[in-house]
Amino acid sequence: MGDVAMLPHALRALCAAYPELRVTVATQAMFKPFFRGLQVDFLDVKLKDEHHSLLGMWRLAREARRRGVDAVADVHDVLRSSAFDLSMSLHGIRVARIQKGRREKHHALASEGHFEPLKHSVVRYCDTFRRLGFVFDDPMPAVKPDWACPLGEKQGCWVGFAPFSAHAGKTYPEAESRRLVELLAARYDRVFIHGGGGQEQVFAEAMEQQYSNVTALFGKVRFAGEMEVMAHEDCLISMDSLAMHMASLVATPVVSIWGATHPNLGFLGWGCRAEDALQVDLPCRPCSVFGAKPCKFGDYRCLTAITPERIVAQIEKVVR
Repeated sequence: MGDVAMLPHALRALCAAYPELRVTVATQAMFKPFFRGLQVDFLDVKLKDEHHSLLGMWRLAREARRRGVDAVADVHDVLRSSAFDLSMSLHGIRVARIQKGRREKHHALASEGHFEPLKHSVVRYCDTFRRLGFVFDDPMPAVKPDWACPLGEKQGCWVGFAPFSAHAGKTYPEAESRRLVELLAARYDRVFIHGGGGQEQVFAEAMEQQYSNVTALFGKVRFAGEMEVMAHEDCLISMDSLAMHMASLVATPVVSIWGATHPNLGFLGWGCRAEDALQVDLPCRPCSVFGAKPCKFGDYRCLTAITPERIVAQIEKVVR
């Protein structure tokens, strides 16, 4: 999802340079809110239904051709998208694939954190469009949208907290998260906890019950509404996760927390400041490009070493 959330930045630059260009985004329907404000069409990808298999990708390609698509920018480069690309190529349609720099990232993992920043994913998306012949500059950071807040008029300073991720190496530990919520609730007028269902919801609702100015967002707003709330926050604390990229789409400053992964691998939120990316120097990190590798020590010291107090100190710099 984070990869999809970075795509609108590149499309914003492309469409600004070529306003007459008709762009169709092939993605899942739930991701459409990311593209709010962009004049793009959508080709719904139904991975749990008719597009589940590789044969389903050929069906999707047939639908794209019926719409008159005459060029493909594959910014995903996985087995499914390769099947789509092949079908389009066999019908004489130009295809450009993203160059993800997998070898560079593999070498970076062996560098003990001492490596030059790799090309940002948003720039890799732009380069994919450029290989189709388009000429344009890299995008500027997003600007703050003029959206109404679904939870009422803003009063005071609002801070968001998104401690979760799909992987333990990118999830802020529960004990530290509880302490951080305590500190945030004491300092700011409203604190919003971003997350999903299950245990994430259990944690968020427990914090909501404990502190009167804390709101667990899951179940109160839909996906688009969560972005609207985020647009009104003065700062978001996020992991290397979807929430960071959602905040960058609405120009909300982010204090990001990096454990198993590293911002120099090219996944820092577009427009987010490098000095607001909190991390510790350890010879074992980064240990994973996407954070899926279990901690070899079992304690995720890369995350516990980033204390709630350090995070709050950085937030103070941002909101000030």
